[in-house]
Amino acid sequence: MAELDAERTPGGAVLMDGNRLRDELVAELRHRIADLGNPHVCLATVLVGDDKPSQIYIRNKRKKAEEAGMVSRHVELGAEASQAEVEEAVRDLAGDPDVHGILVQLPLPDGLDAEPVLDLIPPEKDVDGLTERSMGRLVRGRDGHVPCTPLGVMRLMERYGVETSGKKAVVIGRSTLVGLPQVLLLGRKGCDATPVLAHSRSGDLAALCRDADIIVAAVGVAGLVTADFVKPGAAVLDVGISRTADGIQGDVDFDAVESIAGAITPMPGGTGPMTIGCLMENTFNAARMLGALPG
Repeated sequence: MAELDAERTPGGAVLMDGNRLRDELVAELRHRIADLGNPHVCLATVLVGDDKPSQIYIRNKRKKAEEAGMVSRHVELGAEASQAEVEEAVRDLAGDPDVHGILVQLPLPDGLDAEPVLDLIPPEKDVDGLTERSMGRLVRGRDGHVPCTPLGVMRLMERYGVETSGKKAVVIGRSTLVGLPQVLLLGRKGCDATPVLAHSRSGDLAALCRDADIIVAAVGVAGLVTADFVKPGAAVLDVGISRTADGIQGDVDFDAVESIAGAITPMPGGTGPMTIGCLMENTFNAARMLGALPG
């Protein structure tokens, strides 16, 4: 299933290391940009308010952009910023030819509506892949940016040799951020899996998953996926994050599942880092789409 240099869990499953693959992607982008003569490639981030996790996420994204040889531009607004002020900041970035990718850190503070803010981002600069135009392009198979987390899941499976063609995949969770685009990516031509979208009303969820070759858990229920959910040898990718009294936990009971699965992501260190890695990939592609890099 996996490349020979892959680390394995104590139970023998291939450990799909998101930290390692993210750093590989960032290093590859740095070399590609250097080979092109270090052209200006700019990722702009927008942070509104003083939410601590959001500050950490933005700091990590800016750091990786700089490691990839990109320019990191940051706009920060206080929690008291009005809807009009946030929209004006994003509108300015959208109209700036020196900015190739725009990321608005969500959620916005209470009282602010994210949708009209996201609507201001041109699809070519929507490196988070979250606007309705980017989602429409994904559905239609047109050139555009794929949401970073589901794209990261696909990159992990590619890197660690998880077969998808003709395989049954169950995606737990139907959010527009992960679940829905994940199903589209798994089912499109070239991947050729047979995806099933599961959710809280899917009936016997364990039985549904137990028949799958690939499980992507993205519902935000700590420890939901237990050993009873997993067919021996299946690939299990954990996207869900829950903050519990015991700390951050994923949707997958790792200790119970790793001896059954053929490949599994850790939490943390699995799909989360890949979200940032794929943001860098999208930003590079945005610069290409906007003519700042060769096609």
